Amino acid sequence: MINGKKVIALIPARGGSKRLPRKNVLPLNGKPLIAWSIDAANNCPYIDKVLVSTDDQEIADIALQFGAEVPELRPEHLASDTAKTESVLIYTLEKFGKGDEILVLLQPTSPLRTTQHINEALELFIEKQALSVVSVTPCEHSPLWSNTLPEDGSMGGFLRPEALNRSQDLGEFYRLNGAIYIFDARDLLEQKKIHYTAKSYAYVMDNRVSFDIDQKLDFELAEFFMGKTN
Repeated sequence: MINGKKVIALIPARGGSKRLPRKNVLPLNGKPLIAWSIDAANNCPYIDKVLVSTDDQEIADIALQFGAEVPELRPEHLASDTAKTESVLIYTLEKFGKGDEILVLLQPTSPLRTTQHINEALELFIEKQALSVVSVTPCEHSPLWSNTLPEDGSMGGFLRPEALNRSQDLGEFYRLNGAIYIFDARDLLEQKKIHYTAKSYAYVMDNRVSFDIDQKLDFELAEFFMGKTN
């Protein structure tokens, strides 16, 4: 609980992952990938309840072993490749989050996100009287250096004129890092969708803790940086 508001943390973890099969249960620096997020949430004094939403019995068993609640296996219509995260959030709040006022979404693919990060993001949420807080990290390279390419690979018009300035003159850009999403539960249920407004605020995290594991290289890099920080 924070500022008198009940807080629920939700960790969504499907069993199917195509680019890195079974990634949520792969051992990372001594424990399954999903366990890093469960431990970070369980150690947060502001979080009242940690739920894992999964369609996979092995993931459910690991989640229970590490102290999360798994009230059911996720219904089939929320376990497909096309199911949206916001649908899982709304379903979970409606069925298992009655009375909860703040929802913290923690993707299990962000293992370097710590309890301290979650604490600070929740404190920012309260300080700003926000409807949402989302974690971001500085872009490693300016997005002004990026564009799509036509079929013939021509770079005519690839760069906008301002992109030719010195890199230090381009300004600071940020990107979502997938680690922390915090929502006003009542607003989410009313809107029935994730939306960002002037009452949404960024929580900035370092690049070195902003790994979002999607493929084997991400996993190996996260393992390397975990070794550097321990």
